[in-house]
Amino acid sequence: MSPSAENRTTSEARARLLGTATEIFYAEGIHSVGIDRITAQAQVTRATLYRHFAGKEDLILAYLDQADRGIRGQVAAAADSTASAVGRVRAVARSIVDGIRSPGFRGCAFLNAVAEYPDPDHPVHRAVLGHRQWFLDTVTELLTRAGEAGTPAEAAGRHFVMLRDGAMAAGCLFDPELVSETFLHGVEGVLRDVAGRAPEKG
Repeated sequence: MSPSAENRTTSEARARLLGTATEIFYAEGIHSVGIDRITAQAQVTRATLYRHFAGKEDLILAYLDQADRGIRGQVAAAADSTASAVGRVRAVARSIVDGIRSPGFRGCAFLNAVAEYPDPDHPVHRAVLGHRQWFLDTVTELLTRAGEAGTPAEAAGRHFVMLRDGAMAAGCLFDPELVSETFLHGVEGVLRDVAGRAPEKG
């Protein structure tokens, strides 16, 4: 086998392992899923898994890193879809709603993971906090731009994140349409708060 073919096979095996782990971790939880289940479903050997990941924890961190990059891309695409500062906040909110309405929605991958890893010193817990800090900072910046000049948006950013967390938790328990509508209504209230007036259309 040529080096390029070997690298391609290696990459395919890693992608298959990560894809399988992502599917099972998100649908069923992390602690309940063993290495044997993942390797069997991915159709690879244990030795192949350990060639790509130091162990299950490394695989979990790769799963969360992939989820983090996906959400960053989603938020960036939503924010870039309009030039309006208010419109960017609404577009990010709509992208969250699109996830809640999607088939197989099981809540926030990061909130689900941190519920299983409550130790603040654990690498999984730290990865979750890192993602959430990025999201809070990003939303706060968007709200700052959408607000009245000089209006602090830190509280509004925290409010948006709490609304999002509640919607993500409720979206897999109750009617996703009703949850989505309630979340978007709440975001409009946050926009009114930062604007100090009825927000511009966008």
